[in-house]
Amino acid sequence: MEVAALVALSLLLGALVLLVAVAVGRQKSVEREQTAEPAAEDSVTKAPVSKKQKPEKQRTRKDKAQQHSFSHQLLAAALKSHSGNVTCLDFSSNGKYLASCADDRTVRIWSTKDFLAREHKCLRANVELDHATLVRFSPDSRAFITWLANGDAIRIFKMLKKEDGSFAFKAAPEDFPKKHKASVLNIGIAETGKFIMSASTDTSIHIWDLKGEVLASINTNQITNSYAAISPCGRFVASCGFTPDVKVWEVCFGKGGEFKEVARAFDLKGHSAGVHAFAFSNDSHRMVTVSKDGTWKLWNTDVEYKKQQDPYLLKTVPCESSEGSRVALSPDGRVVAISNGCNVAMYNAASGQLEEELHGVHSEEITDLRFDINGRFLVTGGDRAIRVFHNAPGYRAAIRDMQDMLKKAQNEAMKQRLQQQITEAQSALDTVLAAPVD
Repeated sequence: MEVAALVALSLLLGALVLLVAVAVGRQKSVEREQTAEPAAEDSVTKAPVSKKQKPEKQRTRKDKAQQHSFSHQLLAAALKSHSGNVTCLDFSSNGKYLASCADDRTVRIWSTKDFLAREHKCLRANVELDHATLVRFSPDSRAFITWLANGDAIRIFKMLKKEDGSFAFKAAPEDFPKKHKASVLNIGIAETGKFIMSASTDTSIHIWDLKGEVLASINTNQITNSYAAISPCGRFVASCGFTPDVKVWEVCFGKGGEFKEVARAFDLKGHSAGVHAFAFSNDSHRMVTVSKDGTWKLWNTDVEYKKQQDPYLLKTVPCESSEGSRVALSPDGRVVAISNGCNVAMYNAASGQLEEELHGVHSEEITDLRFDINGRFLVTGGDRAIRVFHNAPGYRAAIRDMQDMLKKAQNEAMKQRLQQQITEAQSALDTVLAAPVD
């Protein structure tokens, strides 16, 4: 009995010791956790910089992982120096530069000759205490104007060439005065250098001289404006909006260069719903419009409007579009490009045939698209990247046109010249289509 009692007691004591050990271990663990928490708090208090740096590094890695990737056979280049979303693009009249602005407080100037190079360097102009939503080159390609997001005004930048050949950018001492009551949707400088235009989302368009004085104001009477622009010839200002037509005015100057008036020139009537946007050909003899009615239309605007001759419709083509859609017409009038959200469609202007569909070009809605002055490239902006595409439909259209001309050519010299041009254009197209997709 005594032996059994001793064994039972020993077992009981062992169990008690084990329970105590477990309890002590748990207590120490809790104490360690409690002491660790203040230590962490102290590290936040004493070294805030190190704690801030870690999340930033994590965000950077996350941003890189989420960066939009896109590949296509026609993609010639992706220009990626902006750290903010690109809002506007513009080519210089001499064809040498592309300007882009973004909400990263910079305007970037790119060399078009580098589009097909491996590296795409650019010059940076800082927009002090603001950022630009719109940018337009001056006719001499030595300056550009911007629309300030917070300042609600036009600011002019001069491009100053240094001795080493590089450029510096100098903002004008004063911005233009505030005149618009609603958000501005576009600005422009006439190719003649005689006036600047700004248009807002209400129904107002202002015509300015180069010093910031308002020469005239236009009420478009379209309930709201969705787009406005100056024609490439520098004579006309056009607008579209809630109503199903496009209105065009001539900005008139005297022989001595003095401003005279803004006179109604002509209208483009034919859509059954509001017009999203429009574009001119390089000679202003053609216009293309894209509407909520699900079509784009091509117009001949080379008319004697002063004799009451109206533009006439050349083509109506079904298409997909939405609020914010933009349209571009190649300089020679052969290709129509239309944005719809993040996508782009390219059409043959003469036949209306859909030739290329580019899906998911950007991770966000496309804000701008335009052809370079030679019609070789189409550029788009939407997120942080600018994408440059070969204008393959333009090459095809040019080849078809020259083949038709070849059949009608009367003399041998003309035939040889056309045949050489066809061969060169076909070779360029074959090179584009043979290039590997990134």
